[in-house]
Amino acid sequence: MCVIYFAYRQHPEFPLILLANRDEFYERPTAKAEFWEDAPQIFAGRDLVHGGTWLGITKTGRFAAVTNYRDPSAERGKISRGELVGDFLKNAESVEDYLQKIKNRAADFSGFNLLVGETNANFQTLGYYSNREDKIKILAPGIYGLSNHLLDTPWRKVQKGKAELSGILRSGKFENDKFFEILSDKTLADDAELPDTGIGFEREKLLSAIFIETPIYGTRSSSLVLIDKNFKISLDEHSFY
Repeated sequence: MCVIYFAYRQHPEFPLILLANRDEFYERPTAKAEFWEDAPQIFAGRDLVHGGTWLGITKTGRFAAVTNYRDPSAERGKISRGELVGDFLKNAESVEDYLQKIKNRAADFSGFNLLVGETNANFQTLGYYSNREDKIKILAPGIYGLSNHLLDTPWRKVQKGKAELSGILRSGKFENDKFFEILSDKTLADDAELPDTGIGFEREKLLSAIFIETPIYGTRSSSLVLIDKNFKISLDEHSFY
């Protein structure tokens, strides 16, 4: 994933509303979201290179998502970041216990941001951890944005998506299409708004949109995760390329 927006306990009917775009090279083989044959409780897309995923849910109310942390000068990890999501969904560890386990082996992975949650009639927790910040955070209610830096880093695409999500919640016009409209925005940031992550001006510009399009790389899927007040969880995915 390369951008995620989520409203946590900001709507009376839906304790969690999460929107996400996954950006990847077009040639990388990928399976669309479906129940996994080897783990039937998981509903998620799948990276067919390493077998992991970027976003998924389970029948028991667990969900997880990951984004890369952009730092081309950093040493590459030896384990695919897609395993961070799949492993949480396959197991029954608490949010805190799982994030602590990942923290203990953070050096095995390239830079990442991991969001994990579990929800049922007795319990609801949403946690975040980045191996570039090295702090486990159990999140308070609020509206958040996450791209290829730390949670709520004020990149233009992060701030714009959060503002538009807030606007939908205030308007009361709760339609799935409205959420996907946020994820389809191809507007590039102004030059003065670009971050400097070490990849050069041209690439920073191309990657500054919420929905990315380049000749070889871009947004491969847009997803909407909803958890309602009865703890029913759903994932709707639109796939591209």
